[in-house]
Amino acid sequence: MREVEELLEIMERLRKECPWDRSQTHESLKKYALEEVYELLEAIDEKDDGKLKEELGDVLLQVVFHSQIAKERGAFTFEDVVKNLIEKLIQRHPHVFSDANPEEVLKNWEANKKRESIFDGIPKSLPALARSQKIQDRASSVGFDFSHIDQVFEKLQEEIEELKQAIREGKGQKDIEHEVGDILTAVVELARFLKVDAETALQKANDRFIRRFSYIEQKAKQMGKDLKDMTLEEMDRLWMEAKMYD
Repeated sequence: MREVEELLEIMERLRKECPWDRSQTHESLKKYALEEVYELLEAIDEKDDGKLKEELGDVLLQVVFHSQIAKERGAFTFEDVVKNLIEKLIQRHPHVFSDANPEEVLKNWEANKKRESIFDGIPKSLPALARSQKIQDRASSVGFDFSHIDQVFEKLQEEIEELKQAIREGKGQKDIEHEVGDILTAVVELARFLKVDAETALQKANDRFIRRFSYIEQKAKQMGKDLKDMTLEEMDRLWMEAKMYD
């Protein structure tokens, strides 16, 4: 495909002639790869096809960029990445690309999985909430789970009480962090039990917070007031007004 060839040629030229591109490494590009994926998710949430097309291109750029750096190191090329992906897709779908029986495929897959830790393949770099939910999903798949939602609420309340006790006893920051982590884990357990994606729920809550507080900022300007000079009661009243527009 000519467009792909041109893209690879451009990337190779940028690595030779652009000081910024030439200075990049796999490590320095990590933050950009993460940012691009989040921007892609945002485009999906907004159901904006134009933005989706653009963000998919930015994600592809990261693949091409890393492949070019690897090529220069003599490790692998973009073509190797594609070839590896093709092989993986075919291997994972023998019921599509061969005469294998779907039931036999599932049986073999489950047998292979039993030879691994149930947590293999969960990236440490995932956002903490998303990683927690995946970890709990894997544990649940082998029966380590609550049987009723009341048990989840009890667990959450138990963790909150343990945090309160740690505070009352004057525990150190390490212990406080430990208890807060347990509360967050219990919240993810509750979200998972209710079939809610914890990461998505928090992202939407973040967006709501920004919208509501932006409303407070707007109203403060209309009243000729500085936010720092407003009382908490005034801001809370505007916050409640903003909630009406959610």
